[in-house]
Amino acid sequence: MIGKIDRKVGFVSFGEVNSPKKLIAEMSDKALRGIHSLGYQIVTTGLVTDDERGEDVLRAQEELAQEKFDVLIICLSGWIPSHTVISITDKYRHLPIVLWGLAGEKPNGHIVTTAAQAGTSALRKVFQDLGYKFIYLYNIIGSPSPLSKIESFITAAFAGKNLRDSRIGMMGFRDMRLYNTLYEGISLKKNLGIEVEFFEMLEVVSLSEKINADEVQVVLDKIKSAWEFLGEMDKDFLKRGITYYLAIKQIADERGLDAISLKDVDGMKKILGFPPAFVFMLLADEAGFCTIPENDVMGAVTQLVVKQLTGQCAAYLEFYEYFEDSVLMGVPDYVPQEVVEGGIRVLPAAFGQISGGLLNVSAMKEGGLTIARISNTGSDYTMHIAYGQGERCSWEEAGWTQPAPQLPSLLVKLETPVEQFVKHISGQHYILAYGDYRNQFVDFCELNDIAVVLH
Repeated sequence: MIGKIDRKVGFVSFGEVNSPKKLIAEMSDKALRGIHSLGYQIVTTGLVTDDERGEDVLRAQEELAQEKFDVLIICLSGWIPSHTVISITDKYRHLPIVLWGLAGEKPNGHIVTTAAQAGTSALRKVFQDLGYKFIYLYNIIGSPSPLSKIESFITAAFAGKNLRDSRIGMMGFRDMRLYNTLYEGISLKKNLGIEVEFFEMLEVVSLSEKINADEVQVVLDKIKSAWEFLGEMDKDFLKRGITYYLAIKQIADERGLDAISLKDVDGMKKILGFPPAFVFMLLADEAGFCTIPENDVMGAVTQLVVKQLTGQCAAYLEFYEYFEDSVLMGVPDYVPQEVVEGGIRVLPAAFGQISGGLLNVSAMKEGGLTIARISNTGSDYTMHIAYGQGERCSWEEAGWTQPAPQLPSLLVKLETPVEQFVKHISGQHYILAYGDYRNQFVDFCELNDIAVVLH
């Protein structure tokens, strides 16, 4: 994510020419100070009125044209004829826009208003009919300004912009012949600008054989000091995994990849005899990539969106059990260090016919969290979003060598009944962000023509 200081936001305030100019100017200045407090660079101009000669509009157009910005805030301090606002916004119809009406005052119980909401209500449907991507906000007398909603919208706007250059790397295709991990390339590019690029397992193996031993040793020394190993590990296994990691990292760096998924069960486990959890851990923690197993394209898409919106690593979890008010979510392999409470803990383990792997058994952080997944039906996209409280619990997946490992997991108590939630589940992998990011996720979806199912 780019920092707020690198994000430029346009701000234009309006007020009717016959309104008390000092009052509406003071209201506009206060609103502008609120936007400055969010930490963005502001491109602005003076108060715009509907003066008869249109001089304010011309001046604003000239001053705004001096710099580029990616979001436009239209702030009404009072009533303004719609044509005055449209004279400014029409040039920026391609940008996300905030339509924001300020409020009056109530001294001694007597309401004094400048009729800003008359202006915004006259514009809302016009903005909609003109095809603007916008959010409609208003102040309420005696209540704080909706700065958090404005910030959420701006965050979503910049996330959409940044995603246009994102690339997902897939080693192999359609692990286990799953259906819900597939994607539709043209609509994905059109809606979000995300590209999916494939590379072959043979390419990884060939590159891994050329990795310098000194590079491998550097990574090996680092994880030996940083991770807690709960058992003796085969040194050759670790070195082999590091060569795969460095080979994939080289491919990703050369091709500008932001997220990576590997053919897991029918690929690295079946053909190479190497469970890739260890490789995923290195790609996530050492190189900072979004990672998800099983060629899950739409899971990786969701990760990129969540990472842009939250600044977090966007770890994946999958469902194991449903209860009346909670779901058991965990992983059969690894989680990034960012979601771990304490240090990384690993041990050698075997599952069924798969042996010799390195399993992450770290304890996950507890607390409030948002889970989500983007899915598509043809060119129609939907994000399923839910909020809940995650806490650790004791459980095991049948099939592991005894004593069975305690997999990274959380029992997530949802705010909505599980019976309602599961009717909209779109895959086994959902993406996690700690905190309540429902507003940001919804804003992002509305800006990018993605339907929302919110729980």
